[in-house]
Amino acid sequence: MRIIEFRALRGANYYSLYPVIYMRLDIEELENRPSHTVPDLLANIKHLLPSLIDHHCSPNKRGGFFERIEKGTWAGHIIEHIAIELQCLADMEVSYGKTFTLKEKGVYDVVFSYKVEEAGLAAAKYAVEITERLFEDKKTSIPPIVEHLKEIKRNQLFGPSTQAIVDEAVKRGIPIFSLNNRSLLQLGYGKNQRRIQATMADSTSSVALDIAADKQTTKNLLSEMGIPVPNGYTAKTAEEALAIVGKLGYPVTVKPLTGNHGRGITTNILNADEIEAAFKIAKEVTEVIVVEEFLSGADYRILVIDGKLVAAAKREPASVTGDGISTIEELIEQVNQDPERGVYHEKTLTKIKIDDITKRLVAQNKYSLQSVLPAGEKLRIKSAANISAGGTATDVTDEIHPAIRGVAERASRIIGLNIIGIDMILDDHRKPLSATKGGIIEVNAAPGFRMHTHPSSGKPRNVGAAVLNMLFPKNAEPTIPIVAITGTNGKTTTARLISHTLKKRGNMVGMTSTDGLVIGDETILEGDYSGPEGAKIVLQDSTVEYAVLEVARGGILRRGLGYEQSDVAVVTNISKDHFGEGDIDTLKKMARLKGTIVEVVKPSGFVILNADDELVLSLKEKTKARVILFSMNYENPALRQHFLDGNPIVTLYNGSVIIQSESGLSIIADEKDIPLTLGGMAEFNVENVLASVAAVYALGLTEEEIRAGITSFNPSFEQSPGRLNIIEMNGFKVMIDYGHNVGAIKATGEMLPKLSSGKKIRTADGTGNRRSVDIVEFGESIARYYDYVFVTDTHPKHRKVGETSSLVEEGLKKGGLKTEQFETIIDDREATLKALEMAKKGDIVVLQANDVNQLIADVLAFKDKNLNPYARQMNGTETPKGYFPEPQKTGTTD
Repeated sequence: MRIIEFRALRGANYYSLYPVIYMRLDIEELENRPSHTVPDLLANIKHLLPSLIDHHCSPNKRGGFFERIEKGTWAGHIIEHIAIELQCLADMEVSYGKTFTLKEKGVYDVVFSYKVEEAGLAAAKYAVEITERLFEDKKTSIPPIVEHLKEIKRNQLFGPSTQAIVDEAVKRGIPIFSLNNRSLLQLGYGKNQRRIQATMADSTSSVALDIAADKQTTKNLLSEMGIPVPNGYTAKTAEEALAIVGKLGYPVTVKPLTGNHGRGITTNILNADEIEAAFKIAKEVTEVIVVEEFLSGADYRILVIDGKLVAAAKREPASVTGDGISTIEELIEQVNQDPERGVYHEKTLTKIKIDDITKRLVAQNKYSLQSVLPAGEKLRIKSAANISAGGTATDVTDEIHPAIRGVAERASRIIGLNIIGIDMILDDHRKPLSATKGGIIEVNAAPGFRMHTHPSSGKPRNVGAAVLNMLFPKNAEPTIPIVAITGTNGKTTTARLISHTLKKRGNMVGMTSTDGLVIGDETILEGDYSGPEGAKIVLQDSTVEYAVLEVARGGILRRGLGYEQSDVAVVTNISKDHFGEGDIDTLKKMARLKGTIVEVVKPSGFVILNADDELVLSLKEKTKARVILFSMNYENPALRQHFLDGNPIVTLYNGSVIIQSESGLSIIADEKDIPLTLGGMAEFNVENVLASVAAVYALGLTEEEIRAGITSFNPSFEQSPGRLNIIEMNGFKVMIDYGHNVGAIKATGEMLPKLSSGKKIRTADGTGNRRSVDIVEFGESIARYYDYVFVTDTHPKHRKVGETSSLVEEGLKKGGLKTEQFETIIDDREATLKALEMAKKGDIVVLQANDVNQLIADVLAFKDKNLNPYARQMNGTETPKGYFPEPQKTGTTD
């Protein structure tokens, strides 16, 4: 078998509304070996992965997948199910998968869902290998594969504390971006975003962090404010530590001045030898050591968020209980066999590691690791009660005495941390602090949540909700309005007009398009940013109030959408373009692909559809959002029925752009007063205006705001570079336009006689990644409207230079142009110059915009130099070779 394409789709896509692994697979000779023809295949699969019996597959019953294998299926389908099951065995529960048969024999598209991208990709490769071996009657050891996937998951998934916040954000529909592949996350979009790093928020005070990191400073502050803490001092040498013990007396605790997870802490020290050993352990963490009174009692962790106690847990250090048979080391190993114990933070509890502190505590009780602990005897093997050191936790939130609650909340305000873990030693958490001998032993910034979300016993606490309540108070909006625009033609112009109208109102807009990425009035990045990466950049910008995103076909196919939900989706039209890529070779498939943006509109949002395009109109069935139809024809039956059903419409009425809804009819502007329409001549731009008006109306703009936007937007180099830019040269016109497919050629071609009575000259570049038949059709469509064509080959893509231009020439001939009416000049800049030099008075030159900025610069430079062929002809310059004769003039000339 051979993997042809292989990638993760990270957002809603052609195959699913959720992330999937996509693999195009050639099963080669296995196409002739369906499963029921392979001896022992089913038995071997059952032996390797018996849990596949739970895959219902198309029979929709337990054992359904095995039934499909028995009756006959192909390798691609088997790979899909194995990839899903491998992830499930590695504790990444997924279920969706689908295998698509393609036209090419033996080639399939296999897609399946994933939780961790790297693990999903690895599962796909393993599934191919396992399946290949199955067809060869060879077996594969599954446990090592599952363990590898678990290792990937451990390295890629968030820790339990971050995950608690993420889970709550998902529940609330708050989008999430990972900013560093670890625990730095963005919650929400644009100006409404918030950030967290593990359990620290963007609003967490850096000064408070420094205070909490210094255990002695923390104690001093709390003590000065009347909160009980153990008396203690700092030391840099063991001799200084012993001197402090002379003041305090035994027992004492030794711990690093800074640190976390209980590292380097030794408690209940009883003599000088233990001081020296404890000092050495603490020195491995920090240079400065704290020596303080040892407080006896139970260890508690109290979590305070935004000044309110949200959870409390009673913690116990790791311990073992003797059975009279096993050694202490064996008892530790037995405890670590608990399936709830894992490495680091992957499980509810952590495996116990034998270290110097463990050995000290064992020796302190007159044992060694090889000693057999008497039956029933409990032995502490860690000083600190941290879960990360193997301890356990019992939730006591509902039992905490109000006075202790008050002390903890006051301590959070004294330190200044809005998310704080407070460690207290108490005789009894149900009594006031004044009735115990306890106190606060330290505070923790970025406290772990695991003991509260997954306590060893007691009620789990949704502490992630408290964090989200702090970051997004009641009625706070975590996202910004998103407008997504797709279609075959008009996407960029529509996006620009919507963006311009919003900016005219005073909003900060982030816009992506095939030309670049713009924040406000500044172009941040040039190039094609109509895919998910462009969307992500806009949505991560903390200044952006509205996101206007052009969504192209290629981005959806390659990576999926770059956002989760939008407020408005616009589909301008659907026609033939880029057929063949991603097996999109029919208009129906193209509609399904572009319809992806319709499916992810919020139910409270709006979908804007072109009622004059049947394929676009059919997308009404793919959304739960409200629909606004637009049409060039007020009498369009679908438009009228939509209005009669109580829905808004946008259309032309007596030459004016109108919005009609149940509340009445609003006349926005006469189409001749809208610069983008060129006085109504550019009908395709009238269509773009209607789509834009519907979109900003859906966003809640007033009639006056909409009018101000559309009447102040010009098809100029400054506002809409590369889209219907017309410049008057010395006697002839030049149009710069991006249009590069049959639909665009037709739209501009039909307008040309309204702009010029002279000859129509054009540069044309047939993009090489189209099918040959489409490139020929591109040339044929050009031939219908132009008198002379300069063919270039700027984007050969995977073709040889000159191959694409030859196909365009074939189309030009097919469309009726004679050989003397076109010329191939590979370099588009040279072709531009030749086209401009050829033009005479009254002609129009249409230049296909590839590198828009360079093309504009070249045209303006030509104008500045006054290299006008008509002027040169008057001076006796020879007419360019291949050009048609000057038409006969009658009467006087101006």
